[in-house]
Amino acid sequence: MLYLTKDLFPVFVPLGVVGFYRYLWFIIKLLAYFFYRPMMPKDNPTYRAEYDVTIIVPTIDAGEEFKEAAHSWLANNPKEIIIITETKMREPLQELANSVDPTRIRVLTVPKANKRLQMVEGIRNTTSEIIVFADDDAIWGPRCLEYILACFEDPNMGGVGTSQTVKSVGRYQTVWEVLAGFRLTIRNIEIAASTHIDGGICCLSGRTAAYRTCILQDPQFQYGFTHDFWLGKYPLNSGDDKFLTRWMVYHGWNTYVQICKEAELLSTFKNNWRFIKQVLRWTRNTWRSDFRSLFMERRIWTRHPYVAFTMVDKIFNPITLLSGPISVIVMAAEGKFHLPLWDIFISYIVWLMMTRIIKLIPHLFKRPQDIIWVPAFLIFGYYFAIMKIYALFTLHEVGWGTRAGIDQTPADLAQEKEREKQLLDAQEFNQNEKSYVGEIPRPVSVGNSELIRHFSQVQQRQAQAASAGHTNSLIIENVDPDVYENDQDDQLAQYFAESDVAMAMRDASGAYGQQYGDYGQLEHYGREGYL
Repeated sequence: MLYLTKDLFPVFVPLGVVGFYRYLWFIIKLLAYFFYRPMMPKDNPTYRAEYDVTIIVPTIDAGEEFKEAAHSWLANNPKEIIIITETKMREPLQELANSVDPTRIRVLTVPKANKRLQMVEGIRNTTSEIIVFADDDAIWGPRCLEYILACFEDPNMGGVGTSQTVKSVGRYQTVWEVLAGFRLTIRNIEIAASTHIDGGICCLSGRTAAYRTCILQDPQFQYGFTHDFWLGKYPLNSGDDKFLTRWMVYHGWNTYVQICKEAELLSTFKNNWRFIKQVLRWTRNTWRSDFRSLFMERRIWTRHPYVAFTMVDKIFNPITLLSGPISVIVMAAEGKFHLPLWDIFISYIVWLMMTRIIKLIPHLFKRPQDIIWVPAFLIFGYYFAIMKIYALFTLHEVGWGTRAGIDQTPADLAQEKEREKQLLDAQEFNQNEKSYVGEIPRPVSVGNSELIRHFSQVQQRQAQAASAGHTNSLIIENVDPDVYENDQDDQLAQYFAESDVAMAMRDASGAYGQQYGDYGQLEHYGREGYL
């Protein structure tokens, strides 16, 4: 054997080291997975679903699968279910809600389809201690909430996730759904391992995740959540679960994942080629979030070093994965093997198949019929490695990819910026309009850019008033609501308009802390949004 390979030592030794590392890493994760244990519910729990849990479901196109999911949520006996959709979808969603349970399901709307705005609207209408976000097709077991709430016995617990499996869209699972199931099996192993080793997790999946309401109702969080930009100019709509997970880590909250049958949820996936677009969106979100965690926020290194290492490992994973087959193909093309090429290729493929089957054993125990799709999973793995590289160089693409009507294209953003510029110019032209001294008009619904510009002018007028002897007076310019008639985020803008008025009040008088103390946290974090 040494005789056959000694002239290729410079190639095989590095590949052998990489292979040894990969499988050692997998064995560590597998051992941690077997030692992991879920938190068990107490006989007298602190939190009860019927008093302390609100389920928030942002959606735009819920269909009949929503009914099955809603019945499964109601079987867990939550205090309330809030459905948030866009205005034009209110009627069909209300009909769906009424057909399930009109007394415990509320339907709210936002002006346009935007998942993060919908989630914030639900948060602001919640009165319970715990919020559970759920996809409109996430089907729970009857004890799911009970096991989720068990984790919140820890007063430092901020977020809790669950294990997942695939629910077939049709009678039989397509190859795309089987691939999704394979990926979920590996993910369940990874998150159980990281939870057991250092209590961290790369992402609390948005399909179902629970959080303390007090965290999410913080204005600082809501501002950062709805003003999340990549590189400061690409607004992020998807990736909400990544943001929430990073927020928990950065602000010192614990997280946990319940990997057990009782807390397992069923979820549908795209059963056709559009599954590829889903994976591409998730991959871009992962790149963006991991870069932020590792290099911008950096809290992950000290709080969850194992999770930080897994993030670094994912960065180099495409290279290590592709190095093997590329080396074999190149050496075969150059005729460097002393054996027939068919023997080389067949042996290599059999080896790869065996390693994939080992990784998928937990899945194959449940669905042994899926073993016929292991070759497809092998091919998909290499395709995914190439996709990760492509995703890395297209992180500026922030669209949803699989749903129409919930993102803004770059052209839309350019048009919106141009409208903002025109509106600001109009406002500057009317600077000499009537002003009010000592009186605060009702905040109007304006866009955030207009607000910042407007209140910078307010501060200038405050300085002028102070020099004139009006040190305890607040000057607010009379804003013509018609100037902002094109604003699309009326409800959210109203919320932040009030916060900006409060901040202006603080600058003009000492009454800020008494009347508007809740908004004070905004300045601590800044007005530029979350990293």
